[in-house]
Amino acid sequence: MDLLGACRAFVSVSDHHGFTDGAAAAGVSQPVASRRVAALEELLGARLFERTVRRAVLTPFGREMLPHARRLVEDADGLLHEAAAAHRRPWRLAVPDICTTSGLARLIADARGLGIALEPRTEPPARRAELLLAGRVRAALLAVPAAEAVWQVPLGLAAAGDPGEGYLHVETLRLGRTGRGPARKVWLQPEDDVPHVRDPLARLRDAVGLRPAQLARAKDLTTAAAEVHAAPDLLLCSMVQARALGLHWRPMGEFTPLRGYVLRTAAHTTPPPALTRLGVRLGRCLGADTAAEGAERPDLVPAPPHEGVGA
Repeated sequence: MDLLGACRAFVSVSDHHGFTDGAAAAGVSQPVASRRVAALEELLGARLFERTVRRAVLTPFGREMLPHARRLVEDADGLLHEAAAAHRRPWRLAVPDICTTSGLARLIADARGLGIALEPRTEPPARRAELLLAGRVRAALLAVPAAEAVWQVPLGLAAAGDPGEGYLHVETLRLGRTGRGPARKVWLQPEDDVPHVRDPLARLRDAVGLRPAQLARAKDLTTAAAEVHAAPDLLLCSMVQARALGLHWRPMGEFTPLRGYVLRTAAHTTPPPALTRLGVRLGRCLGADTAAEGAERPDLVPAPPHEGVGA
């Protein structure tokens, strides 16, 4: 028996003092309303109405049961209202500021086609993790080591002038004993100022004999790119970023640094199933051309933040 439907018919018939008008108000036919009320009476073990030709009058038992039935109907309507509001609530997603406007626009459009109201918010790595833990976003693309990542973005070195074919070696930035003038630098943008990218580069800097200041951190990508355009410095970045910045990109000769990303949701937040279908578009936003391989993997959202959000 449909208890909610029966209670809804019972309340509506009572409010309209008859089965015809009450059924119409409940959105069902008069015979359906009659059957539902009869089924409720059988379940409760007593008559709810004294039926006449034109009216339905509550029995003493019906008057006693009416407030309970009304509360059940109101609670159910409240639940449905909250569920509808939750579906309309935007999915605030913290993303790296390396994502382009066009990439994010396409991501939002694809999400809308899947019934997800996505609201991206660009932030640096540590801030994305903080917002997720604080519950101020519903999901975040977190920077993680390549071994933990769903998406990987290879990094290389970019210069304002064409460095020629082949690789760019960090050791070529080393100044000789008679070297004069400012030392060339490798600039890190905030997105790459994370241990799994920064620390291997620092070890390489020390191993090939560069000065500490030759691995420099910029406050933002614009500043880093300006330094490279203004001087013979190099920028650690992806190939996609280099193209967008008008720089010449080459892979590093010593090793290939990797940005790694994983999508995590806030505690007590259940991601919509369709979210996993955005894997390809998320990868393209990040500059991971091979993102299609992880497009619909079940571990696209592998763990809640309290199990380790990465940094």
